[in-house]
Amino acid sequence: MTVPAESGPVLVLRLAGPLQSWWATNTFNRRGTQAEPTKSGVLGMLAAARGLDRGEPLGDLAELRLGVRTDVPGIPLRDYHSVSDYRGLPLPQSGVNAKGDQRPTSPPKYTHLTARTYLQDAVFLAALAGPEAVLVQVERELRAPHFPLALGRRSCPPAQPLVLGLRPGGMERVLATHPWQPSVAARRRAERDRRRRGGYAVAPTVSCAVTLELPDGDDLVDDVPSSFDLRDRRFTSRRVRRDLFEVPVNSEGPPSPPDPPHDPLALLDG
Repeated sequence: MTVPAESGPVLVLRLAGPLQSWWATNTFNRRGTQAEPTKSGVLGMLAAARGLDRGEPLGDLAELRLGVRTDVPGIPLRDYHSVSDYRGLPLPQSGVNAKGDQRPTSPPKYTHLTARTYLQDAVFLAALAGPEAVLVQVERELRAPHFPLALGRRSCPPAQPLVLGLRPGGMERVLATHPWQPSVAARRRAERDRRRRGGYAVAPTVSCAVTLELPDGDDLVDDVPSSFDLRDRRFTSRRVRRDLFEVPVNSEGPPSPPDPPHDPLALLDG
């Protein structure tokens, strides 16, 4: 991997939390997630921080390019739901009649089975590139957001720190050189693996998958929002390049202590 000489400021975000869920092809009863943050999800978070309503244009937020580094992939979680009317009535269907009222299901259906998919304990490093004045404003808005922020869905609040600040050097260089951002559990897993192999507590680098938005990218992704209106959601494409970066591990501070031996009867003592 050769780091280009691209320059310019980059706003770096750490997208981490107990749960994340990023838009995928969804139906009424199936809500999936991509393996990494989408541009529509990240721009939606920026729009919430600015206080934009769903029907409002994104303005200068649409000028920003996005790069995403997967520091911790996370574990998929499938959340199972069943939906019914507490009065015991048949559920309505999505279609409406001439008066605008939802029609009942035919034949009557009393229970809908639905599923939601999330990523557990994932950590991503997002780099936003664009005009410096826009990035400065976005950083200020994220530190004091107008609406609550979420990692793809409202039920997924971000952990702190979210904003890591402006960095010089361009999107690719920042994602290649910024230290690895693991969760506590991920760092402990890495240390345990190294100890089992008889090596150092922490390796000097770790391999991270990266998706870079570039004009000459060799892949197309349909996740650029042109409208967030619930009745008229529209998306366009962007070009991306996928890569694998060897990211430096921040070795400052002592390694995590070894996990204590597990004693299932400890709670019964005394």
